[in-house]
Amino acid sequence: MDATRATALLDELERAVDRRLRHLTADAESLRHDRADATADDEHDPEGSTLSGEWAQVDALARASVAERDEIRAARERVASGTFGVCEVCGRPIADARLEARPTARRCIVCAT
Repeated sequence: MDATRATALLDELERAVDRRLRHLTADAESLRHDRADATADDEHDPEGSTLSGEWAQVDALARASVAERDEIRAARERVASGTFGVCEVCGRPIADARLEARPTARRCIVCAT
């Protein structure tokens, strides 16, 4: 895969992660607001999940998104250094189909399994 295509894939992926992080930040802010409501007794609400449970889920998704953004940045560094698409274990090329599906892949499919 050439650097132009790799950069385009990484740009698209990064935009999706940034959108997800914006939504999660808004969700977290909404939960903060709900938690501040002194009348909210979510721990005893039989109707659904608790604010604490939702908070934990939003936090986990946000941490996963930040980690994904870090992987995108590492992939950009590999593009810049000319090592993008080269397996970090065996040194062989990573198949273009794998890179299309997972542009942040560091390993070929054989070494990844």
